Amino acid sequence: MAAPEVHHLFHNPIADHSFSADRKLLAVARNTSVELYGRVANSFKLKDELKGHDKTVTSVDIAPNSGRIVTCSQDRNALVWEPSPTGYKPTLVLLRIARAATFARWSPSETKFAVGSGDRVIAICYFEEENDWWVSKHLKKPIRSTITTVAWHPNSVLLAAGSTDAHARVFSTFIKGIDSRPAPGVWGERLPFNTVCGEFLNNSAGWVHSVSFSPSGDVLAFAAHDSSITVVYPSGPDQPPRAVVSISTQLLPFMSLIWSAEDGIIAAGYDCEAFRFQGGPGGWHLVGTLESKGRPGADSVREESALNMFRQMDLKGKVKDDTQLKTVHQNTISTIRAYETSGDRVTKFSSSGVDGRVVIWHT
Repeated sequence: MAAPEVHHLFHNPIADHSFSADRKLLAVARNTSVELYGRVANSFKLKDELKGHDKTVTSVDIAPNSGRIVTCSQDRNALVWEPSPTGYKPTLVLLRIARAATFARWSPSETKFAVGSGDRVIAICYFEEENDWWVSKHLKKPIRSTITTVAWHPNSVLLAAGSTDAHARVFSTFIKGIDSRPAPGVWGERLPFNTVCGEFLNNSAGWVHSVSFSPSGDVLAFAAHDSSITVVYPSGPDQPPRAVVSISTQLLPFMSLIWSAEDGIIAAGYDCEAFRFQGGPGGWHLVGTLESKGRPGADSVREESALNMFRQMDLKGKVKDDTQLKTVHQNTISTIRAYETSGDRVTKFSSSGVDGRVVIWHT
């Protein structure tokens, strides 16, 4: 496997990152601003800084076709940044939330975007031509807690959301005049706004950190704080799922996951490295880490190294400073995103984390 492309941008945590469609522009959320980096040869150089929020920016997303950037922040606001010859011009979005905005993503159609919040609502934002502004409609029921993550279905109508009430849910976000009516599918047929098409509980009631639809949109995966990944295969509207597969691991919790193909998932989080899963309705399993040092029996090696450390302490009365991790990322990976695709398969993905690095991986 080809070596990953590592870009150490700075020594601050990266809350979120997004690449433009041509992959020449990289946006990263850093403290209260969003930094834009342009690709120069094999590295990224800072070219602009978007300043419009007065509290920590929690999420950033670049729309592939229009190039618009949406950002959201703990200041309870979202901004849409329009590209122009003189730079990016911000437009405030009326979110109507009373607590921090936590996560934002454009729909594949780019006519709207979703913003999760600590106010137990998801704001579905769209542009109103008559008034020339961005407005929002709220998904409320039956959300009981902070929304940590959202992910769009390929049809731009269904939205998956994970929250701290241990649930992953699938909602309809159909807005008349904005969306074309979707074809009937396994998630439902008639889909008025705020229809709950699926509601799934994590086994141990752990926070849901990440949700994602498969490339076809017919399967949902979510990662929770009990270090598990759950894959749901729905059978049809108002029917119980035909399969719900939960993969428990001995790893630390995953913060982010993507589908690499219809039968593959990549997940990363507190272990500071990315792991590959494979399977189908009959069952899923952990294949191993994507790093070259990786092997399925990593846990036994960890135990052995811990034993050696205590032996060294016993022999010498001290142990050498071993603060450098053997992984590419030196701290928690907070976000992974598809970087390059071929058909329905992801050939490259990018990761960012608390160590201020953005890394591009081959799958």
